[in-house]
Amino acid sequence: MGDDNHDRAASRRDSNKSGPGIPAGLLVALIVAALALFGIGTRYHLSGDVNFVHCLFSVFFSLNLLICYWEACLFFRHDYIEARAGYWRSRHRETGRTPAVEFLATRVPLRRILSPRVWADAWATYSMFDASYTDRRTLGFTVDIGNGFVTPIPTLILYAAYTLGFLPAIAAGIIGAMLFWQWVYVSSLYWVSFFVAGRQAYITRGELYTYVIAPNAIWILIPLLGLYVSVRLILEGNYGILGF
Repeated sequence: MGDDNHDRAASRRDSNKSGPGIPAGLLVALIVAALALFGIGTRYHLSGDVNFVHCLFSVFFSLNLLICYWEACLFFRHDYIEARAGYWRSRHRETGRTPAVEFLATRVPLRRILSPRVWADAWATYSMFDASYTDRRTLGFTVDIGNGFVTPIPTLILYAAYTLGFLPAIAAGIIGAMLFWQWVYVSSLYWVSFFVAGRQAYITRGELYTYVIAPNAIWILIPLLGLYVSVRLILEGNYGILGF
């Protein structure tokens, strides 16, 4: 209990002032870039070319892997997220600042870049726009922790297949069709649940488009392209759509 109180106090201090470390938003970008460049660089080293479709999915798969870690934090640190959500609400009332922006600007010490408590704050701030992430009984909470535990392995398999072509194209296409379809379906269903619950009434139109529509659109639009790529892999039996 003492450690929890200490961590919460430290996290609050980190949110209130700048200090040594990397801004959370920049850290996210660096992690995704590093993961994506690993695949892009590997392909270039092996085949000597760069393909736009492969680059796009390298970034998307890398982003999903990071989000999967966040979603594991959502599951294992849910009580902490509930407490932090209360803190961010109070801070928003006091300062008028947007918690999500403050979180992304918070400096994360290098020794804490893998701390679940750091990334749990991503959900605590997002709960300002969708309170379902502080309620275990909601669709939003369930589908996100499901994504966090179910999709890392198929994501890694597809990332490797798109980079190395180590699987038969038909097999990669079948795995991709299943994975991409569930992303399209679940993300669309999340939007439906959000509007059916009337949560848009509690946020501004700008917040709706910036924090709810735009981020979730990534998990609909790119998987739609992924479905097209998967169908091509199955029908053509080769990786021509990916440039090799």
